[in-house]
Amino acid sequence: MSLGVMIQQLSGGMLVSVEIFVVTLLFSLPLGLIICFGRMSKNRVLRAIVSAYISIMRGTPLMLQLMVVYFGPYFLFGISISMSYSLIAVFIAFSINYAAYFAEIYRGGIESIDIGQYEAAKILGYTKSQTFFRIIMPQVIKRILPSVTNEVITLVKDTSLAFVVAVAEMFTKAKQIASSQTTMLPFVIAAIFYYIFNLVVAIAMNKSEKKLNYYH
Repeated sequence: MSLGVMIQQLSGGMLVSVEIFVVTLLFSLPLGLIICFGRMSKNRVLRAIVSAYISIMRGTPLMLQLMVVYFGPYFLFGISISMSYSLIAVFIAFSINYAAYFAEIYRGGIESIDIGQYEAAKILGYTKSQTFFRIIMPQVIKRILPSVTNEVITLVKDTSLAFVVAVAEMFTKAKQIASSQTTMLPFVIAAIFYYIFNLVVAIAMNKSEKKLNYYH
């Protein structure tokens, strides 16, 4: 098999990896903020439930969570599982997993803001929502960006775990071709893809961080 044909066969897996990455971020970033609010709630019951959720998501392997989301409907409710559900299960598992991590990152950023800023905003007549989204959140984003970048880079590599539920992403395709052609070249191509993908993400996040540097 020529290099061109090999790359062509791997391209489908590349697109699936990118799709998992994009969809996960689209859902986990806003969901993480909602979970963060629950974690910081004055309601003890809600805070305890959210804290338990975060603890479970962070304390168990993502691979295990993928299997629970995929096989759960069948074993718990007797719902038959179709192959089309595989990718949906990946989206769900990745989103709820990364939302837990982002929630803690958000919480750390919000709690790092001086209480005086809230008081000053109240004196100026800002509502609680205006204070948060216009004054607090821009500062939080700046402070948490390095931590978010680390999680986003990890997400790129974690997309390879989708093989657990038979989703043919980049790494799965590479294994299939390597097995049939008895060559390591697909793994080399996959490694280059992941490296370039991570490099692009790191550069983009670094530029965003510089734009938010008020003292630059």
